[in-house]
Amino acid sequence: MPSINQTGAGIRLPNFCNLGVMLRVLVIANALVLAAAAVRATRPAEIAGNFLVGAAFAEPVLIVSLLLLCAGRRFLHALGYPAAIAAVLALEVALAWAWVAAFGELLPGGAPVSFARVALLVVFVTAVILAYFDLRARALAPAIAEARIQALQARIRPHFLYNSINAVLSLIRSDPRRAEQALEDLADLFRVLMADNRSLAPIAKEIEIARQYLAIEQLRLGERLRVSWRTGAMPADALVPALLLQPLVENAVYHGVEPLESGGEIAIEVSGTGEEVVIRLTNPYRPGGDHHSGNRMALANIRERLQLHFDAEASMRERAADGAWEVTIRLPYITAPR
Repeated sequence: MPSINQTGAGIRLPNFCNLGVMLRVLVIANALVLAAAAVRATRPAEIAGNFLVGAAFAEPVLIVSLLLLCAGRRFLHALGYPAAIAAVLALEVALAWAWVAAFGELLPGGAPVSFARVALLVVFVTAVILAYFDLRARALAPAIAEARIQALQARIRPHFLYNSINAVLSLIRSDPRRAEQALEDLADLFRVLMADNRSLAPIAKEIEIARQYLAIEQLRLGERLRVSWRTGAMPADALVPALLLQPLVENAVYHGVEPLESGGEIAIEVSGTGEEVVIRLTNPYRPGGDHHSGNRMALANIRERLQLHFDAEASMRERAADGAWEVTIRLPYITAPR
């Protein structure tokens, strides 16, 4: 699931099924355990021992709670934010007390621990973690991240519009049907570009947008632009950030095919497994040309959007080899709820 704006507008609990969220929870909780170990130690040599004891009791509770919170994420998101916070706090206190009741005798000294002390400690740690995610969500979700995503998504070069109109004008008399189809593609493309594209979209829709863009560019470049589609293994219902593929295709045309006198081929491959969607785009590459520098902004923008939507669960790699520039995107395979 996405790591921002997961259930609509407003601040909600983090998606506890997200790998990045899990890692952050573990890091914050263990940092607090380390801080407690340092406070309790009378000399530096005792810090490591105190930390191991604290971690031995904290880690099982953390792991079980993350599994339960992941399994119950739909129930929690259906609640209001205050009610969801209360449910998480109650779950954490119950798990911690059950763990202490079962294995409290193994604590050094064997002294009994009161419920009030356990509850106070657990509520403090949970509150710190939830406060961190609340602040992070407020920084990413409402205005800042949405404005940045909109700016990143609405990026298309002005020269494309002028070139497309000129290409259509040249066809009006010689091939009016093709000119009409090109205008329809152009209208559809700009309708998508001007839409509110903050949420995820099916990969099949992204492929259709890329096809329309390439059909328009083909009017201008003709046989110089060749496209190979490899979408036989594509999961059509997989959700990806809106306008993820079109900027990559645009850069492949502008920096890869257009500078070459003989043109070149763009290969677009989309495949998926039960857990992952892989998008791979390859285009011609001239060593020493301006492809790398000119393409850097688009790649940085897409990488940032992947991080905003999927946190640590998505990645993008690019490389130049054998006269080709290859971009590979991997992201979790998620679908719209039914």
